[in-house]
Amino acid sequence: MKRVLVLLLCLLMANVTLAVAADKFGYVDLQRVLLESNSGKVAKETISKKVQELKAQVNAKQDELKKLKGELENQGVMLTPDAKAQKEREYQQKLKDFQRFTKDSQDQLQQQDSQFTHRILREVLDVVRAEGKKEGYTMILEKSESSLIYADKSIDMTDQVIKLYNQKSKKK
Repeated sequence: MKRVLVLLLCLLMANVTLAVAADKFGYVDLQRVLLESNSGKVAKETISKKVQELKAQVNAKQDELKKLKGELENQGVMLTPDAKAQKEREYQQKLKDFQRFTKDSQDQLQQQDSQFTHRILREVLDVVRAEGKKEGYTMILEKSESSLIYADKSIDMTDQVIKLYNQKSKKK
């Protein structure tokens, strides 16, 4: 009886081992896809251009604030108390406007970057799912610093996904 159980257990273990060996696994570095895909490069370029535009506006507003502050300091002695108070209010209002502008600009850039990232990731995940089904993968993981500790480079699908995603993006 014990021999039959041992034999049965060995057969079950052999089946499990064969099933695992037949499975096909892969992983994708989504961060690399975001940085190296054509859509990712376009998104990065778009954000960079927007940053440069906003920097120019911020610099212009900073120069205006410096000018007002200089006028206030230079003319402060010669101005009447009412005129000086008016200039100080004007300066404070411009300073608040500047602070609001910089915060709104940062928020806008973060939102736009987030929108690009989410759109690209949705499209890339569709490509990965389709490729996984087509090629018979059992599982495809995402490579990140916190989750994938080790994987053989032979199951890295990142280059293949970038290529497929770029092809899909061109068709749109």
